[in-house]
Amino acid sequence: MRFSVFISVLRSLGPVVIGISLGFTLSLLSVSWTEEACPLEGKEGEDVASGQDGLLKGARKPNSISTGTDVESEEDFEPRIVPYKQVQPSAPKKVFRAKYISTELGMRERLFVGVLTSKNTINTLGVAVNRTISHHLDTVVFFTGSRNRKVPHGMFVVSHGDERLIWNMFQTIRYVLEHYVNEYDWFYFVQDDAYTEADRVRELVEHLSVDRQLYMGSPEEFIGGEMEGKYCYGGFGYILSRSLLLRLQPFLENCRNDILSSRPDEWLGRCIIDYTGTNCVSEYEGLEYHHYELGKNSDPNKEQNEKFKRALTVHPVSDPEQMYRLHRYFSEIELQKTYNEIAKLQAEIKNVSVLAFEGNRTAQWPLGVNPPFEAKSRFEVLKWEYFTEEEIYSCIDGAPKCELRGIDKMDVADVIETAIEELNKKYMPTLHLKKQQLINGYRRFDPTRGMEYTLDLQLEVVNQKGHGRSITKRVHLVRPLSLIEIIPMPYVTEATRVHIIIPLTAEDRSYVNRFLEVFASNAFETSENAILTFLFIYDPEEAQHVNHNDIFADVKNQINVYERKYPTVKIPWISVKTEMPSQIKFMDIISKKHPVDTLFFLAHVNTNVNAEFLNRCRMNSINNWQVFFPLHFQEYNPDVTYHNQPRPATVDLVKDAGHFDRRSFDEACFYNSDYMATRSRMVADVQENEDILESLDIYDIFVKYSGLHVFRAVEPALHQRYRYQSCNPKLSEDIYHRCIQSNMEGLGSQSQLAMLLFEQEQGNST
Repeated sequence: MRFSVFISVLRSLGPVVIGISLGFTLSLLSVSWTEEACPLEGKEGEDVASGQDGLLKGARKPNSISTGTDVESEEDFEPRIVPYKQVQPSAPKKVFRAKYISTELGMRERLFVGVLTSKNTINTLGVAVNRTISHHLDTVVFFTGSRNRKVPHGMFVVSHGDERLIWNMFQTIRYVLEHYVNEYDWFYFVQDDAYTEADRVRELVEHLSVDRQLYMGSPEEFIGGEMEGKYCYGGFGYILSRSLLLRLQPFLENCRNDILSSRPDEWLGRCIIDYTGTNCVSEYEGLEYHHYELGKNSDPNKEQNEKFKRALTVHPVSDPEQMYRLHRYFSEIELQKTYNEIAKLQAEIKNVSVLAFEGNRTAQWPLGVNPPFEAKSRFEVLKWEYFTEEEIYSCIDGAPKCELRGIDKMDVADVIETAIEELNKKYMPTLHLKKQQLINGYRRFDPTRGMEYTLDLQLEVVNQKGHGRSITKRVHLVRPLSLIEIIPMPYVTEATRVHIIIPLTAEDRSYVNRFLEVFASNAFETSENAILTFLFIYDPEEAQHVNHNDIFADVKNQINVYERKYPTVKIPWISVKTEMPSQIKFMDIISKKHPVDTLFFLAHVNTNVNAEFLNRCRMNSINNWQVFFPLHFQEYNPDVTYHNQPRPATVDLVKDAGHFDRRSFDEACFYNSDYMATRSRMVADVQENEDILESLDIYDIFVKYSGLHVFRAVEPALHQRYRYQSCNPKLSEDIYHRCIQSNMEGLGSQSQLAMLLFEQEQGNST
């Protein structure tokens, strides 16, 4: 009994005892037991133990390290003054940063597509490929041996200058390595006689890991079967990873010199296998490269093979018409797939909403669309527009009723047709509904979800037995906002100098004094980066007396006064003689006197120009891309607006004080190079009809001849006081009519004019 207890205690304590003993033993073995002689440095009165042999025993004192005298040791620790020497600053190194953040962070696009075409097929199959995949993929480049002189519009074509197939493949891979290998993760190559379902290819590479050396397509045995491995057949296309191309890059010249083949896809496959050891595969990590070989004269609508429906590529395609039929077929499949996914998501939202706090009320109609905008005050309430099939009761010009036409008429017709289709889907085959008329229609634009409609329809309902009756049905529809796309625009800066051109006639002299006063405070005193230029317009009779009776003498004196007041400012002026003033003729003269990169702002002398607008002029005018025609705010006639009322010192931007003049095209911002290019395009028309220069203005020639984006928008910073324009009947009918309309609309608002008429009638009646 005691022995068993002893054994149990020993079993638990034994390892501890053994460990402690072993530790002591190892520590003793690691100590050096040698005696070290130390010099006797004890002071008087100190006991120093020594052995029989006269040597000190035991450990040394810590302060016994020093071998010198005490004085020397003390001197070692005395503080010393080290003189300060100023370090000569080295020239700062210039840091080079990448132009784009994506370059600095190593971010790359996902997929590059290269289409192998030829001189004979680029205008047929090549164009068909471009039209079916270019709007689905970011970058599509066509590679050909030699191309025609005229490249199809909207296609980026790289010509290698040689029709040899192997040479073209070598040049294509080398071109991609030189220009695109650092910008993309995956590279897809396909022939122009194959249809590609672009969305499926893009979806495939989205699930592939970017660091894999992958060669993916339709595997084929080499001709003759002598070489091991498989290459990807070029007819169905193939995908190459960036890492694989980088590994292949050093050996590309060796492949060109050493590998002989009659097929470019087989040559590339042998090159990849020989120097990277990578074979073609059709499946990787559960992802398959589906393809389908199309029979001769096959109709896509009659193909019932599931492999055909899942295909990423279909080959061969004999002509563009067959390419378009394939595109329509696969687009319908993808569209139906999208509709099914939407229905599935809507059902899930509806099921989940039952468990919410407020039940089904949390699921907004229609499902998956943003909830309606909620106004926080009465000023934010969205306005409903009332319409019928012929008229709308909300007009741009403020009239209570106007004809429904143009895009608005098409919109209403489309909404009614959609409403009838949806009702028939819901009630057929039990009931069949036909539209009789639209009783009431309401619509409003909700910025959070889109255009909302409420329709009161009078319908004819017919049952399965043929009996019918007329009923009234209210339906609600929403045209949701589609996917918002960011359109890339060229880079612009606010540092561009603006050259302001002010044409002056004899009738405009009275406005010059106020214009210079306002412009001086807004530009001269703030050192705005702008140059003001006056254009003095003389008629032939006025030009004859310019030496002794200059009609612009007072204006020139005012210019001299401001130049003396602001020594750093120069206000140039140009004199022009003409019988009929024309914007185009004036700009022809001014354009020749300025460099091509000059930014012009053409304005009227009655316009208040400030720094805010000049910045928008710089930002909205883009060289070789866009011209800007702002709509200034025109004040109403003060005799009408402030009838029997004192006139305010400043006019606010409110609807009762004025309006944005849609009839005026006097103000314009554009670059000189764009104007010169536009004028060169209308040379042929001018030779046929010289009077065309008087019948057009700057806005007309940019719209008809430039090909640029003409941007026209309201400009609250551009303000004009009321003035009555003298309309020249010698100008074109359109320009003259616009001038008359501008004068009429600038008198006052409809309510103000109505009040004047009412007061006049009241005065006549009394």
